[in-house]
Amino acid sequence: MGQLVESGGGSVQAGGSLRLSCVASGFTRSSRCMGWFRQAPGKEREGVAIISTTGGATAYSDSVKGRFTISQDFATNSLYLQMNSLVPGDTAMYYCAADDLLSCRGLATTLFNYWGQGTQVTVSS
Repeated sequence: MGQLVESGGGSVQAGGSLRLSCVASGFTRSSRCMGWFRQAPGKEREGVAIISTTGGATAYSDSVKGRFTISQDFATNSLYLQMNSLVPGDTAMYYCAADDLLSCRGLATTLFNYWGQGTQVTVSS
C-alpha cells in the first residue's frame, strides 16, 4: 500500500520561506501525478500545486502562483514545495497527494487517491 509522509512544516513570519518535503514509498505502480494541497481551519481542502511525474508539467492555484514552486526528485521518491513570500493566508495543514491511475487533470482533491497525514504551516504577521 502506497504511503506518503510529509515534513518541513513550521512557524514563520510573513515574508519568510519554508520548504515542504514528501517521501513516497510502497507504491506497486508509479504515480502519474503528485500534488500539494492545504486545508485551513473551517475551510475545504484546496489544491495548491501539481506536477506530472512523466513530463514534469506543473500547475498552481492563483493564490500561490509566483511564490510557490513544486518539484520532484525521482532518485529519492520525493516531492517538494518551496514556499516563498509567505503570508498569513497561507496558514494551513499541507498535504501531499498522489494519483497512480491517470495523468494530471487539475487541482481537485477528488482526482487523487493517495494522501499523506499532513504538515502544519503557520505564518504570523
